[in-house]
Amino acid sequence: MAAVVRRLPWGLSRLPASLLGFVVINGFTFGVDLALLTGLRSWARLPLWLAITLAYAAAFGLSYVLNRTLNFRSHGEVGPQVAKYVGVIVVNYLVWILGVGAGLGALGVEYHLSRVIAGACEGVYMYCAFRWFVFRSSSS
Repeated sequence: MAAVVRRLPWGLSRLPASLLGFVVINGFTFGVDLALLTGLRSWARLPLWLAITLAYAAAFGLSYVLNRTLNFRSHGEVGPQVAKYVGVIVVNYLVWILGVGAGLGALGVEYHLSRVIAGACEGVYMYCAFRWFVFRSSSS
């Protein structure tokens, strides 16, 4: 990621490599989240709140593993990191996923669009939490 970031135009080369890694990893896990959400909502006919919860739980577990090993390359103790991560996830879930995502859905916004809007807010929050709280000792 560092080599890619160095080649970015318009001053973007000053961005931390971990930000690009986060975008790539979480873009992938967000796709997993949306695919699971679609399957659980459209095919399994689960209530929206439950479909969001199950899809998100699978995606956040995958995100933690990929970010810890590939992006932030953390060698810190797993126990304390997982505890911090769970706290970050709970806040994220309540505020962005259910608050914004399901809230917009309840207001009549199509559920994919509401999840994308919530995902944009979530992305900023999660990167900051990963870099400066969960993986702080090993962030790049």
